[in-house]
This record gives sequence, C-alpha cells and structure tokens, in this order.
Amino acid sequence: MAVGVALVFCGLLALLSSVQGGGKTLVLLDSMTMRESHSIYFKSLQERGFDLTFKTADDPNLKLSSYGEYLFEHLVLFCPSVEEFGGDIGDNTLTDFIDEGGNILVAGSSNIGEPLRDLGSNCGVEFDEEGTAVIDHLNYDVKDEGYHTLVVADAENLIDAETISGPKTNKPILFSGVGMIADADNPLVIDVLHASSSAYSHNPQELVEEYPLAVGKNTLLMAALQARNNARVVFSGSVDLFSDAYFQSAVQKASDNSQRFEQSGNMALALAVTQWAFKEQGVIRVNRVAHHKVGESTPPSSYTIEDKVEFSIWLDILVDGQWRPFSANDVQLEFVRIDPFVRTTLSGKNGRFSTVFKLPDVYGVFQFKVDYNRIGYTHLFSTTQVSVRPFEHTQFERFIPSAFPYYASAFSMMFGVFIFSFVFLHHRDEEKSKRD
Repeated sequence: MAVGVALVFCGLLALLSSVQGGGKTLVLLDSMTMRESHSIYFKSLQERGFDLTFKTADDPNLKLSSYGEYLFEHLVLFCPSVEEFGGDIGDNTLTDFIDEGGNILVAGSSNIGEPLRDLGSNCGVEFDEEGTAVIDHLNYDVKDEGYHTLVVADAENLIDAETISGPKTNKPILFSGVGMIADADNPLVIDVLHASSSAYSHNPQELVEEYPLAVGKNTLLMAALQARNNARVVFSGSVDLFSDAYFQSAVQKASDNSQRFEQSGNMALALAVTQWAFKEQGVIRVNRVAHHKVGESTPPSSYTIEDKVEFSIWLDILVDGQWRPFSANDVQLEFVRIDPFVRTTLSGKNGRFSTVFKLPDVYGVFQFKVDYNRIGYTHLFSTTQVSVRPFEHTQFERFIPSAFPYYASAFSMMFGVFIFSFVFLHHRDEEKSKRD
C-alpha cells in the first residue's frame, strides 16, 4: 500500500514539474532598484514557474557552479554598466555556461561595459562603443528630449517568426540604447529587431566625423543566437525595453499625422523573446522512429536493393510544458550512404511523418537521416543506420529482357555451328563414296 502511494505521489510530482516548466534563473542587476523598475517583467517570469535569484553583478559571492554542476539553468544580465563580474564569474565563465547548454538574456545600454561587449563578440554580436546610442531623426517618439535617441521601431522591423517574436501586431517598439551589428561570418546570429533605414549608431553629443559602426537596417536593436548545442542567447541593446515605463508607455512618432498607440509593443516582444530564449517555445524532439518493408511491420536485419520501404518518425513540440504532436509540411528525409541517394518530403499527420520509397540499386551501409533546422526551433537531427545487400542468386530473374540480344546471338551461333558441322560431315561422306 505504501509503495503504491509513493508511486502515485511521484507521478503527481512529475506531472506538476512538466506543467510548470521554468527553472532556476540567476538575475544580475546593476542595482537592486531595477527589481522595482522592471517588476512587470520579473513578475511574468515568476508566474510562469521560474525560480529567480536576484544579485548585483559585482556581488563577491556570485557562483554559477558547484562541484562541476551548474546551479542555474538560465541567466538574465540586466547589468549593462558592469566593468567586472564578482565572485567566480571570469572571462570565459559565461561562454562555458552556453557551451554546457545554458540560456542567457543580455540587455545593454549606452553605458555598456567590457564584459557584455566581450560576451557579445564571442557570440557573433558586436556592440557599439560606450557612450553611443541609436539615433533616428525620422522615427523618434514625441517624448524624446532632443537627441532623437528614443527610437520608435515599427512592427514590420521584427523577424517574421512567431516562435521568437510572438504573434504579429501593429504596435511599435520603444527603444533607447546602444546599437549592434552581426558578424557576417556567423550564420547562427538571428536578426530579431532592426532599426529603420534612417537610423545610425553614434554618440549623440559629438559630430559625425567617421563612418558609424551601424547604419540603417544593419543596426540591430535585438539579436539572438541559437548555438549548435541548442543553447539560446538573446541580446538587446536596451535594458529600458524591458522596463515598466516602456511596457506601459504610449507611442507616437514626432511627425505630422502620425498614429498614436496607447501602449507600446514592448511587453509582448519582451515576453515572447524570453519564452524563446528560456526554451518555453520552439522546442521539438524525436519521439520514436520506425522503418520496415512495405507490407511488413518489423524492420529486417538488412534490406535488399530495390526494396520498397516505409519510414516513419514521430515528432513532438513543447507547448505550455507539455509534449504535443508537432505539425509541419517541410520535414524531409534523406537516405544517405556518403551522399544522399534519396531525398523526399515527409507527409505529416498527428505528429507522425512518413513516406514510402524504393531503395536505390546500390548496396552498402546507409542511414535514414532527418535534419530539421528552422529559425525559431531547436535543431533536430536523427539518424538510423541500416545495411542494404545485393540480390541473392535465387532472386535474379531467369531471363533478363535487356539481355535478349545476347541470348539471340548465343542461339544463332549454336545453330550456325550445327549447320556447319552437318555440311562438313556430309561433304566428307560424298568424297569417300567417290573414291570407293
């Protein structure tokens, strides 16, 4: 009886943990007053099950790991002006955290320090120099103080990927902070939100005497990175973008006949990118894989060339803490030896993606490979190895149609030899009879 109660209790705990999601999250701040100025954002994290630990970035007791195990699953770095992290956070600590699968949300400002600049550089994102800001003389808010650094980014400047930026709205984004550019050689960097073509990054109190680091739509306001191990990092050039004031602020461009919005789109964007960064959105997995000959139900020890094979793969997606069937129309299968011999799109229904195809007339060791890599989703890679052998001698056709000319030539040769032999022998008999 006690064992049964214990099993039920463990099952309930597993169910609750799968529903709540979240995880231990370390929040590093410039000062503890940011807990109040960004309270809506932090409250939304706590309501979704995240266990937040708040510390200042220069706290001498900071510790990310203990005995080789990380104490936190996610990091929130709202400490743009920090010049040196406290505790055991050194130069490579944050990149090591990403290499081990940890997720980080980074927010900068015009007073950005070297630690965050170095982290961005390691992830393919370059922040502009300290003291610079994104300036847009055509797209700034009516509340701007004169430097045109309170930029209004239209919703059309957002990435077209709902898993990252959330459902499309027409609410513009308020931005005040430092500009960024992406490393052109890093294909993993994602442009989440960029500035308008009239924007540039520079110190607003200095004359523009050199070409700015970021100009036009190359000026990134928010960028993201999904590493090859599926760890996620989001960079925002503005920590104010996540503040209560920007969440609740009305937005109107300082131009004639511009539309006024009673609330900015900052809250929707901030919550959406956080859900993506902390793997509440866009997480897919392989449930199981099956393959067999058409008409059978179990995989053989080996296939034979030109067999008809049915391949199926079941994919799940994480939604509200629960695994549910994944739906897509662009999942492909490759049948690979060294290069793909077959590439086909799988038809999907209720999370099951399948296809039927004929094996090539080539034997060897092959793989069923599904490599699904789409923006906003975790990289899904599945391989199943099988062997393909040639026909046995009993499996060949007795007469091959393509060999009929050779059959005809053989029989014609036999017939010719028979006629020749008959004529030759008959001729010799006649000569012998004459001599007799």
